[in-house]
Parts: sequence; C-alpha cells; structure tokens
Amino acid sequence: MSARLATISRRTTCSPASLEKGVDAVAAGDGREWRAMEGAVRGDWEARMRSEKSVGRIVGVLLLLHLAAGLIVPFILLHPLVNPRGFLTSAVGVANQVRAAVLLLFVGSAIAIGIAGAVLPVVRRYSSAMAFWLLALAAASFSLQAVDNAHILSMLSLSQDYARAGTAKAETFQALAIVVGSARKWAHYSCLLVVGSWILLLYSLLFRFRLVPRALAGFGAVASVLQITGVSLRGLLGYPPETRLAMPLAPAYVALAIWLIVKGFDERHRPLSAETQEIGVVGA
Repeated sequence: MSARLATISRRTTCSPASLEKGVDAVAAGDGREWRAMEGAVRGDWEARMRSEKSVGRIVGVLLLLHLAAGLIVPFILLHPLVNPRGFLTSAVGVANQVRAAVLLLFVGSAIAIGIAGAVLPVVRRYSSAMAFWLLALAAASFSLQAVDNAHILSMLSLSQDYARAGTAKAETFQALAIVVGSARKWAHYSCLLVVGSWILLLYSLLFRFRLVPRALAGFGAVASVLQITGVSLRGLLGYPPETRLAMPLAPAYVALAIWLIVKGFDERHRPLSAETQEIGVVGA
C-alpha cells in the first residue's frame, strides 16, 4: 500500500488530508472508495499535464515572436542607420521606419517579460530563486532597451535637425553625431549583454531541470555563450562584433519553440515537494 500511495503522491498535488483519507479507506478495506480516490488523483494529474503543455505552447509562440522582433528590427528596419553614409544623412528619410522599429523593440522586450512570467510557475517548483532571477533579467533588459530606444530617437532628431540646417553648420552636426552615435552604441551593447544573459539563464534552467531534452537546451546554452562573447562582450571591450558567432542562436530558438509547441514542458523529473514527502511518511 505504501508503494502504491508513493506512486500516486508523485503524480498529484493533493493535500495531505485527502491522501490520508485514502490510506484510511484502504486500511478499512473499502476498495470502492480507494478506486474513486485513485481516479480523482489520476484526473488531477492528467489535468496538470494538459496545463503544462498549454504553458509550453504559449512559451513556444512567444519565443518565435521574440526571435522575429530580434531579426526584423536590427537587420531591416534600423539597417539604414548603419549604412556607409551614416545616420546623420539617412535617418531623416526613414523617420517612420525608425519609429516603428522603436515600438517593435519595446514589444520584443515585453515579450521577454511575458516568457519569464509564463515560465515562472514551472521553474518555481524547482527553484524559486532562479525563477525570479529570470524575471528580473527580463525586466532589466526592458529598462535597458528603453534607454537604447531613447538614443535611437535622439539619432533621428539630430538627423532631422541636420536636414533642416543644411550645410551651414555641418561640422557642428558631425561632431554631435559622433557623440550621439557613441552613446547609442554603448547603450546597445549593454542591453545586448543583459538580453544574452537572460537567454543563457533560460536555456540553463531548461537544461538543469530537464524540462526539455538536454541536447536541445545545451545547444541553446552554447549558442547563447557564443552570442555574448562574439557580439556583446567584444563590443563593450571596443572590438568589432563578430556577428557570425550569434547566428547559431536563431536555429536554437526555432528548435526550442517548435519542441515546446508540440511537446510542452517535461515535468517527469519534478522533485517531490516537502508536502508530498510528508504524505509519503504518513502512508508508510
């Protein structure tokens, strides 16, 4: 009986009183009540599994949206700002495009917070501290993205003023462009460092708690490290970023998203809570 109760206790979040009632029913030889309780426990477990799969699907869709925003904004919408002519002459011609990019950057950062919030109840069963660290890094990346966005809009404003002034104060505007561009560069790399750290922590938690296949989570963690070292840290240290090192992160994102949409989180390895352990002692 103890072995049977321990097996069921691993699959449910029922209160100690409900399982103790089941123990008493078995001790009294009431097989019908035991079967009814076992059916209720199984139903609760199946409902929880469906819920975890739904959470996984939500996270998978959000990951795809986060990846889309991360690719569309820098490589399409903001690309005119980094062309050989420089943002001082090019930004004014794509003003609405730049504003749309800023809005998408805000949305992308908010999606990261949404992912951390959706994952929070799942990861919290394993480690509350790590779950809240993931949420904290997402919030920090949103704050740093807001700073980066302010610098992007400053670049746009300077370009518009330069277009209105003409060549009368070209040297002054060129000097200001260097200052504004440098401020945006350091804010951008700082934001990328925090975002990369958030992605690394996400994959590390999935790997540590075996919520997805470890090969999948490990691939994402390695890709995150390559992105941090090849882009964020190199930029902050004054070296030109090696964007090729960030390329593996895109297929890692897609693979994780597809897995979560199809399979959801794997919680077969979830540790017993203190409450469940106590129930097992009572039923022994």
